[in-house]
Amino acid sequence: MNANARKSIDDLLAVMAALRTPGTGCPWDLEQNFKTIAPYTIEEAYEVADAIERGDLGELKEELGDLLLQVVYHARMAEELAAFAFADVVEAITAKMVRRHPHVFGTPEQRAAGAAPGFWERIKAEERAEKAAPPSPYVLPASGEQASHSALDGVPGGLPALTRAVKLQNKAACVGFDWPSLAPVFDKVKEEVAELEEAIAKLPPGAATMSDPKGREGLSPADRAMIEEEFGDLLFVVANVARHLKLDPETALRSANAKFTRRFHAIERKLAAGGRTPAHSTLAEMDRLWDEAKAEE
Repeated sequence: MNANARKSIDDLLAVMAALRTPGTGCPWDLEQNFKTIAPYTIEEAYEVADAIERGDLGELKEELGDLLLQVVYHARMAEELAAFAFADVVEAITAKMVRRHPHVFGTPEQRAAGAAPGFWERIKAEERAEKAAPPSPYVLPASGEQASHSALDGVPGGLPALTRAVKLQNKAACVGFDWPSLAPVFDKVKEEVAELEEAIAKLPPGAATMSDPKGREGLSPADRAMIEEEFGDLLFVVANVARHLKLDPETALRSANAKFTRRFHAIERKLAAGGRTPAHSTLAEMDRLWDEAKAEE
């Protein structure tokens, strides 16, 4: 490989093949499989999103390369199993994009008709039906079994929970299971908050929470499961608020995280100017400095 020549996708494929070649490749790379690499794939996707959030195009270029490496990695392992190769991945996604954009690549009539509302989900549904057409859609499952076909099909279980909640809600909304406006969603938020408060109020006196760090024995498994369920219900309906507002809850939460980090750093800087740290301050003082940082923004 010419070190001075501009690298191409073929060069990257050759690098990965070399890393995975028994005897001469990298021992760590040779030990990996789809499951061990999957967490890195998810991590790299998040790092791409982070670079976009920070508006760092130089970092975005690097992170996109890291994400591309993940695609190449999985494709190489599949090729070793004679399942498919990188070229097949490219062929499949190209064909899918053409198929899902008839208003761009279709017949003159399809292009003239434009992008009809709901066309993307409709085409995806048709694709799923072609892959496996069950004899009777929406058949109720036997006890403990999943339906052979569901309106919720196609939402990966490995998605971030907030993102998956929104996608599940969108799927259900497509078949009419949705509130007609935001008002009843807010009512549901209040209901879930009340249920969480009620569940916490039922905890035994000795149960420890963050507001009572000196609690004696902490939460029992049953209490923890009860609180976790109610808290999960609250998060799910908050995700529904985001969906009705056409917001991405992950993006909104990342922004909130960045804001918290920025303002807390301001507290640390102001305390450091006086030779102190948050550990040597009081909540009242830090709360005042927080308000100052907020006002300055």
